[in-house]
Amino acid sequence: QVQLVESGGGLVQAGGSLRLSCAASGRTFRSYRMGWIRQAPGKERDFVAAISWNDGISYYADSVKGRFTISRDKSKNTMFLEMNSLKPEDTAVYYCAASGAGPTTGYGYWGQGTQVTVSS
Repeated sequence: QVQLVESGGGLVQAGGSLRLSCAASGRTFRSYRMGWIRQAPGKERDFVAAISWNDGISYYADSVKGRFTISRDKSKNTMFLEMNSLKPEDTAVYYCAASGAGPTTGYGYWGQGTQVTVSS
């Protein structure tokens, strides 16, 4: 039903910036919430940020609060993650995820991920 494609990852030096994008497509797109989840090598998947599609209310993990900004463009069915002041510990595969249409649904749709590597 929903397809998610991430882009914008790459290699940057510590202190640099990247902007990730997640384009949603499919027959319909009525996700209640979209978010970013990352997984570093040898680590568990961790929540990064999320946004309510309709009202734009955002949520952040403490580790990225003040450095990352999540946003979305409703007209383009696209979500963004502006990543500033990047640190080596931000290195991970970043996944885009989308919930179902209702507020009680979890992340049922996932993208393939995009690699973010931050050098020291």
